[in-house]
Amino acid sequence: MRSKQAAAAGTAQVTAAPITGLRRGALLGYRWALLAFLLAGAAQIFLAGLGAFRLQDQGLAAAGDSAFAPHRALGFSMGAIALLILVLAVIARPGARAIAGSAVLLLLTGLMQSLLAGFAEDHVVFGALHALDGLLILSIAAYLYFWSRRRES
Repeated sequence: MRSKQAAAAGTAQVTAAPITGLRRGALLGYRWALLAFLLAGAAQIFLAGLGAFRLQDQGLAAAGDSAFAPHRALGFSMGAIALLILVLAVIARPGARAIAGSAVLLLLTGLMQSLLAGFAEDHVVFGALHALDGLLILSIAAYLYFWSRRRES
């Protein structure tokens, strides 16, 4: 009834069109990339603990950088996944909040983590900030993932 009245008045009632084609595939990829990012984040925490206790077990000088090599490699891989998440968010257009959150995720993962880890070699407080930034990164990724799932239903 309302659509007939709107048509008679000369205004069209706008309904949301279903997402199809490239955007739908990008949205599906966006969700899977966020899930992969979260799983990699859990592995990252494990690898950080493994590296820390390997240093303690073998002595600081003996283990050196090799104790954190897997943690570092996975961190760079997570930076690449964060870039993929941003690209998929731009294609899928799930909303301004998701695109902005994906951009923040990329900046924190790709830039801030490396800077904080580098500064931690001289001042340990940056190492603590590196860990807190990691928690913030995982919180943002979890928020984006669950928000994208909630929007679906």
